[in-house]
Amino acid sequence: MPYTYPYPRPAVTVDIILLRKVAEEVQILLIQRKRPPFAGHWALPGGFVDQDESLETAARRELQEETGLEGMALQQLAAFGDPGRDPRGWTVSIAFWGWVTEAFVARAGDDAANAEWWPLAALPPLAFDHHKILETVRHTSHLTYPAAVAAPPQTATPPSPR
Repeated sequence: MPYTYPYPRPAVTVDIILLRKVAEEVQILLIQRKRPPFAGHWALPGGFVDQDESLETAARRELQEETGLEGMALQQLAAFGDPGRDPRGWTVSIAFWGWVTEAFVARAGDDAANAEWWPLAALPPLAFDHHKILETVRHTSHLTYPAAVAAPPQTATPPSPR
């Protein structure tokens, strides 16, 4: 019999902050949710981690399923787990971030109705606690704006067309 603890356990999710610079504007990739909760609202790409799946693998899978994008460098940013962040129950989300070039074109898929690049300075209202995640991005030393904008980390190249 496996050892278990008599404590509630959160579901684990991942959220992805994908940035690009177009001219002098920093943009972020958002998806419009197709299903509840927050159907029709804009959110960071992301979702639940599958059993026996690593966090980074989950982030890459969710990004590919919801936006069609793959092949870029992603780094773990922070964890978010405040009570009430998800109306479906207790979740802890691990946020990943990365920079891409303009050549990365997003296409909505899976549970995303739309996938669009938004100016980081002019975002719509966001689902869940994604506004809090983006505040962390804005205040993280290695992502400080405008320094990160002036010289973004090494960007990936888009995958070859299939």
